[in-house]
Amino acid sequence: MADTDNPIPDDEWHTIIANVPLVSVDLVIEHDGGVLLGKRENEPAKGEWFVPGGTVFKNEPRTDAVHRVASEELGESVVIDDCLGTYEHFYETADVDGVNSKHYLATAYRCHFERGDPEIVGDGQHSAFQVFRPPFENLHPYVDRYLDDC
Repeated sequence: MADTDNPIPDDEWHTIIANVPLVSVDLVIEHDGGVLLGKRENEPAKGEWFVPGGTVFKNEPRTDAVHRVASEELGESVVIDDCLGTYEHFYETADVDGVNSKHYLATAYRCHFERGDPEIVGDGQHSAFQVFRPPFENLHPYVDRYLDDC
């Protein structure tokens, strides 16, 4: 079981971000003929339309992390359709003072909402959510990679 009640102290988080890649999950949620993206409010990729995602906690299976992230970031449940694979993401920015890069090992999952009529709530990490439909244009390169593999 994941330890979600004991957040990592700031000084330890700084050391982690500065020295090791983060294991994360990204949710490629197919909905209403397209893919749901959120406009990011924090680094990395601040201001970009990006898939919902988050760090995997210690002792948390990645598929459990998918369901937790959907609940926390969207207020909705998802069904996992497929694992697209694991991708490396390198950013030249971070949300931690004094650290100028961030590295993720992100496993992407193609999903759909459990309910046909979801009420997306959001959690402050995104200023808006929108369904993007093909042809996909002007999206973040990491999002493009996911959509190419769907």
